[in-house]
Amino acid sequence: MPIQRRANAKSTDNNGIEKKIKRGNAHRQASFWKGPRSFLLVLIAFVACGGAGWLYFSFDSDITETLVRQGEVVQQPRVFKVQCSEDYDSYKRYPGCTPQTCGRAVTDNVVTREEAGGLRRLADRGMALAGSDGGASILDLHSGALSMGKQFVNIYRYFGEQIKEVFSEEDFQLYRAVRARIQGVIAETFGLDPARMYLTKPTFFSRINSTEAKTTHDEYWHPHIDKVTYGSFDYTSLLYLSDYGSDFGGGRFIFMDTDGNRTVEPRAGRVSFFSSGSENLHRVEKVRWGTRFAITVSFTCDPAHAITDPALP
Repeated sequence: MPIQRRANAKSTDNNGIEKKIKRGNAHRQASFWKGPRSFLLVLIAFVACGGAGWLYFSFDSDITETLVRQGEVVQQPRVFKVQCSEDYDSYKRYPGCTPQTCGRAVTDNVVTREEAGGLRRLADRGMALAGSDGGASILDLHSGALSMGKQFVNIYRYFGEQIKEVFSEEDFQLYRAVRARIQGVIAETFGLDPARMYLTKPTFFSRINSTEAKTTHDEYWHPHIDKVTYGSFDYTSLLYLSDYGSDFGGGRFIFMDTDGNRTVEPRAGRVSFFSSGSENLHRVEKVRWGTRFAITVSFTCDPAHAITDPALP
């Protein structure tokens, strides 16, 4: 029986899978999204412990430098070094992985625009099953978490074998290949041993539009530091699946430095990556129009926090 998309959810011929979601969505959530350190931090991610200096917002007029524009094509990683924060002195160090030099970098030569299009179609199919009532939805192929209304469900638990009608093995092969390439370019750029880097959670697709936030789950725009928010993060990367200026407006990634705000304009296939400490405080502008798609791929130096690549059930 085909799995119907959310656009048909109100029709009289809803299939049993959709009915099962409606009956169970109040209490059958993806377990990783529960609790105070749950995956909802992906979208709230608000760090209030650093003093009032962090509690400000960047508007278009406040951007002092555009590091890379959408129309540029960056073949070799464009690296912007920043001084590592003192926070690393309090973290356990892992030789071959813990940042010795810190910074941020951008490349358009790791993932093709065709591959980005394939991953966007994967995200479209998955999120068409549900989606947030507000403007920010996530899909996590690792845990199965998917935004639904004002909460989350586990697509693998609900659909079982029928999820193969939505995703194919080729989808997952592409996802794994892209993840490996991103890991490789981060290791090469920062001088790391890729075998000592581990994929960690949360790693997820995001879809953001201009719909008004309905809950704090939809408030993706707050400033935060990944290492503080998630703990396990040592390196963060974003793979953009849509184009700034044509697919959406707003939605730029902003590094909030002490001497100004610096932005990277999204481009489909562009990979932006950075060390996850407080040297890279950041936020995302509110999306004004259109839809912004991206994948956050995160890495840790601590093998205890490693996760494996996703696979079809």
